[in-house]
Formats: sequence, structure tokens, C-alpha cells
Amino acid sequence: MTLETVSWPASYGDEAKPRKGFFTDTSICIGCKACEVACKEWNQIPMSMKGFSGKSYDNTLALGANTWRHVAFVEQRVPAGVDDGASLVEAAARADVIDAGVHTYQEGDGLRWLMASDVCKHCTDAACLEVCPTGALFRTEFGTVVVQEDICNGCGYCIPACPFGVLEQRKDDGRVWKCTLCYDRLKEDQQPACAQACPTDSIQFGELDELRHRAEGRLKRLQDAGQAEARLYLADDDDGIHGAGAFFLLLDEPEVYGLPPDPVDTRHELGSIWSAAGAAALALGAGLIAAVFGGRR
Repeated sequence: MTLETVSWPASYGDEAKPRKGFFTDTSICIGCKACEVACKEWNQIPMSMKGFSGKSYDNTLALGANTWRHVAFVEQRVPAGVDDGASLVEAAARADVIDAGVHTYQEGDGLRWLMASDVCKHCTDAACLEVCPTGALFRTEFGTVVVQEDICNGCGYCIPACPFGVLEQRKDDGRVWKCTLCYDRLKEDQQPACAQACPTDSIQFGELDELRHRAEGRLKRLQDAGQAEARLYLADDDDGIHGAGAFFLLLDEPEVYGLPPDPVDTRHELGSIWSAAGAAALALGAGLIAAVFGGRR
């Protein structure tokens, strides 16, 4: 598998480290938000409570300058009985779950909660990094993408470049802030605060190639257990961003979790855009020349 990026590891030479990242297994996320709290405490991120949103227990709503980890709560109605549209087999299986006392986030009582801790993806092809005019965004020796807040000039070019809508400017200073994958902790051989705080190991940190291998095994076990919709997200080097440093195991389609189904590095189309613009300019010039000289006859 290809884990190299445009500027890593060649730019670091002997100082380059194995690429590090996150594997988030949403099937065992319990929505405790320990990751959100640990992230805020360690990185001293300002409060971002949105109050009662009406969206289940979600009170941060989305990633942003003051929310580097966001736990999504997705409530899905599932047929628990024959009267609700379930088959006899489905009804019997869910009745067994209900009798066993399993409710809340697991399937059984007609409601399924899908919980997932979202974060910056630390893309292999990171458009935000490429469009930054000051070098505030850079690729670390661990292959992660970090913002240097003392260099960021608040131009905001990176914000529309991100296909996930992760980046945001703080209203009080105009600079962009996001997950650093706890770069300061990585340099001290410590794991990120969110991964250390996760009580179920839903957030797993390590070398990216080993995490992908682990995720493939976990996916197979879930699919063999009947989770037909389970899938890996952003673990494919052939996708629109050539894979990511933070990837996920989802139990449904990405759109259900508020994630784009086919994210693409926004720079990929620059060549065709400039070609089309050049062709249009030539056509316009030819039209003007023809109009000027044709009108003199």
C-alpha cells in the first residue's frame, strides 16, 4: 500500500518517522465524549457548547476551530417487530436482544444509535496544505498535517479547499485552528489525548499501515456477524484524496454520518480548469479579432 505523500517522507530524510494516524471503529463508540473533553483539555481549546440542538445528545454539531473532535449521534428507526415491517427472522433476532436487556445504542428496541467521533482526516493529498500561501500548514515528520498558528495570517484559502469542511477561523482572531494529532505528544512518544481517553478503544492510534491491517480484520468479523452495511472509509489509496491518516469503520453509508461519500482533493481539477479557461480565452480573442477585422470590410 502507498502511504507516502507529496512532501513526506522525502523532505525529512533520516528524520522521517513511520506515518501515524487514527483508526476510528464506530461500532464500539458509546458516545461518552471523553475524546472531546480530553482534546479540549490538552490543547486548551475554548468552549464550543451549542446548547440544546434537538439532534439527540449532540451539542457540538460539527468540527470547527473550537471543536477538534466531534462525536456525532445518529438515531435510526429499525423495525423491531413484524407489525413494524420486520421479517419473522429479524423480529425473532431483535426480540432475543431485547430480552437480554440490550437497548440504547445497539439494535433491539426499534432504535439504533450510530455514534462516531469525527476528526481532521490528515489527508494524503491535503489541499489545505497546498493552497496555504504562508506555510502555516505543514506536513510533520509523522506524515500528519498541522497548522502553525503563529504563522497563519487568516487568509482563509484553506477553508474552501478542505473537502470535509474541517477548517474554520476563530472569530476573535481570524486564524485557522484544527486537530494537530497532538503533535507535541507524538514528539514525546505519547499517543494523542483523545485516543488515550477513549474507554472502548473506538479511537485507535498507531502506525497507519498496521492500523489498516487491523481494520480490515475487524471489518471482516463484523460482516461475517451480519453487519452487511459495514465498510471502511478513507482507507483506500485510490480514492479522491489517496487515503487519509484518519480513517473510519462505519456501519452505514458515509452520508448517514454527515461525511462526503466521495471526497476529492480540490486541486485535482486545477489542470482541466486552467485548460478550459485558456481555451475560452482563445475563443474569445479569436471572436474579437474576427469582429474587428470583419467589420472593416
